[in-house]
Amino acid sequence: MTQVDLSERYDLRSRLRFEPKQGLIWLGEYKMQLLHARALGALRKELIESLGTERARGLLVRMGFASGQQDALLVRKIVGDGNPKDAFLLGPEMHMLEGAVKTRILRSDIDIAKGRFEGEFAWEHSVEADGHVQHFGVGTDPVCWIQIGYASGYVSAFMNRFVVFRETECIGCGRAECRIVGKLAEQWNDPAYLAYFEPDNFQGEMAQLQAQVERLEASLRAKRPCDDGMIGSAPAFTRALDLASRAAPGQITVLLLGETGVGKERFARWVHDHSPRAAGPFVAVNCAAIPNELIESELFGVQKGAYTGAQQSRLGRFERAHGGTLFLDEVGDLSPSAQVKLLRALQTGVIERLGGTEPCKVDVRLVAATNVDLLRAIAEGRFRADLYYRLAAYPITIPPLRERRADLPLFVEALIRKYARLYDKRVGCLTDRARRMFEQYAWPGNIRELENVLERGVLLAPIGGEIEIGHLFAGLSDPSSAGVTLDSQGHLGERNDDADQQVCEQLLGDGFDLEAHERRLIDVAVKRAGGNLSKAARMLRITRRQLAYRLQSRQDAVAD
Repeated sequence: MTQVDLSERYDLRSRLRFEPKQGLIWLGEYKMQLLHARALGALRKELIESLGTERARGLLVRMGFASGQQDALLVRKIVGDGNPKDAFLLGPEMHMLEGAVKTRILRSDIDIAKGRFEGEFAWEHSVEADGHVQHFGVGTDPVCWIQIGYASGYVSAFMNRFVVFRETECIGCGRAECRIVGKLAEQWNDPAYLAYFEPDNFQGEMAQLQAQVERLEASLRAKRPCDDGMIGSAPAFTRALDLASRAAPGQITVLLLGETGVGKERFARWVHDHSPRAAGPFVAVNCAAIPNELIESELFGVQKGAYTGAQQSRLGRFERAHGGTLFLDEVGDLSPSAQVKLLRALQTGVIERLGGTEPCKVDVRLVAATNVDLLRAIAEGRFRADLYYRLAAYPITIPPLRERRADLPLFVEALIRKYARLYDKRVGCLTDRARRMFEQYAWPGNIRELENVLERGVLLAPIGGEIEIGHLFAGLSDPSSAGVTLDSQGHLGERNDDADQQVCEQLLGDGFDLEAHERRLIDVAVKRAGGNLSKAARMLRITRRQLAYRLQSRQDAVAD
């Protein structure tokens, strides 16, 4: 029997009841309370910062253990004299119903009579891991401490043996999902891990914990690369930053590769700022933004009288960058003649101004960037092979944002703070639905698009309010708009697509009039909104302009 069959057989969802007028929520006979996932994340953050990671972890594990035992008591009453194995398998359903995590059973070996248990499970949508990553980013240790405690407490209650679970994979470590393994406590042979399940003496270890916290904070400061403007801890990003850090002290030409908007200029500035040339100029040129007939004069300068209108000599970007770094963005768009001159400048360190005859020695460190496939451009005759080998002495590929999803919370926090200061406006963070949309969105424009979206969000959000999906994205549907709702009896009920299909089938019977149904639906929405067209349009999931157009078209038809 599957978990879904079990849930339906024991009617688990109907046991969650709401009494809104009394301010009560019941799960069977037990009083419950809705808790913002964000509040839980804030509590974890405060516990870690005040108690230290190890003590906070133990406290949260024991809290989860008590919760799992309580749910086990409830499930025992639900199943009654039924199959004990059914009762055990209802635990994951219960945990999912409470909004903590969605569980898949990968393997399980259960024999309650013989006291034997071993199992492996997968967790999806871990609220606890999401909250931890939002505050601390991706780390190296699993972070689903409450949920580990819950699973251990629940199974221990059924087995009448001390069963302990351990996380083997975690979203908090950059994995796509979490995985846990559970077995009898004595089989772990790990006293240090089992100590998380045992109450401890706070005052007796305060000094030791304080030292541990200080070491942890020092370690985080040493590892965190965002203090100088580089945000992120995703593996692909840290690899790119490590390559940049190795190249920065030298003179080697660096070629930055990656999609539009991934932050290539920021990487180039980072290389310059961490090089011996940091005190010198950093000069950036977007080769794609300058017409071909002007690019050579921009790069190499102009000698007085070189052409009509050249009233005086003008320095080029190479000369302006003397003693510093020259960043050539979109270098793959250079014209053939500019490629020849650039190659000569790299080979000799000498340039000539347009219309000039005197060579000019320049001391420049070159960093180039492109989103063009230069090898394909070489094959198609659009880019010189010898220039490519000069530029690609040290290539660094910067990952797109979709490969750095674990870094999104760090970007969001930093960018909201940036634009709130820029516009002198106090705003909150993203709503949970907006954060979910961020996690699911593909971000084709990468960090540049993220910056634009969040700037729009800060501008449109109410002062002191949170940033909602409507403030961020125009025209995108909300992935969380469908889901679980309450019926009139206070039961949870899922959206029934089959019922929607039946309604459509009935409407398409003989005599169906689409225009008449649309008019009637619009009239109901406008009436319910009290004549407020913007509110009515939101009910109909169309824009106010579209609604006004329909109403005006109807009036015009009547007038004719």
